[in-house]
Amino acid sequence: MKSILLIGMGKFGQRLGEKLRNMGNEVMIVDKNEERINLLAQKYSDALIANCMNEDNLRALDIPSFDACVVAIGDDFQSSLEITSLLKDLGAKWVVSKATTEIQRKFLLRNGANEVVYPDRDIAEKLAVRLNSSKLFDYIELNAEYSICEVAAPKHWTGKTLVDVNPRKKYGLNLLTVKKGTAVVAELDANYVFEEGDHMMVFGRTENILSFTNK
Repeated sequence: MKSILLIGMGKFGQRLGEKLRNMGNEVMIVDKNEERINLLAQKYSDALIANCMNEDNLRALDIPSFDACVVAIGDDFQSSLEITSLLKDLGAKWVVSKATTEIQRKFLLRNGANEVVYPDRDIAEKLAVRLNSSKLFDYIELNAEYSICEVAAPKHWTGKTLVDVNPRKKYGLNLLTVKKGTAVVAELDANYVFEEGDHMMVFGRTENILSFTNK
């Protein structure tokens, strides 16, 4: 369990806060919009109406006590930039800030952000990869070269074992596990027999995965 300070409760902040809470983390939410905080306060152990561009307001929150601080402001870049810088000056252990453009990402990193999330770009890139093939269902980019993807097992693999199809040797794909609907095969060995409808979680070069799914 971690202690998270979440500043900015727009759609992105609300979704992030909900997910963090469901994972068992302690989340304190802050927004200058009184109506918004009043609507959300009952869901969180700590909620505050405050303008975080005011250094005294931030200082009162004991910033170093949080494991991470998230600046989830997307409609006011000047505020996001100043709050990011203030958090770092006040001893924040880890600052994650939201950007809407590449130039914003660069400025946020220069002004103290340890990490910058870029939801619009990330979603667009992920969707582009998925739309590139009807056999690719999920995509996690590890870097510019490697990815982890959820792909459909080819129909002609049905009834064959993992050692028979040998995806590592033939396609350059490392098979991590197999999904059957919402179930996951916990222990996968060389004698696993593929069934129709199987989805595979594979790791490898992105170009190899895309080539495989487009065959």
